[in-house]
Amino acid sequence: MTNTLTRPQHKRVIAGVCAGLAERFGWKPNTVRLLFLLSCLLPGPQFVIYIILWVMMPNRGY
Repeated sequence: MTNTLTRPQHKRVIAGVCAGLAERFGWKPNTVRLLFLLSCLLPGPQFVIYIILWVMMPNRGY
């Protein structure tokens, strides 16, 4: 588990947001991806939050 919220260069599928969240909280990336996809079945701003995180989370340089 890391203390910072960054998007990794590896383990990415689209932008690395789910992989970055998974590393930050000590979860598996596929679990976070599945939870995000399931949350898209509910009404809410999931895609907007994903895009905001994509823009705000810095890339990890290594």
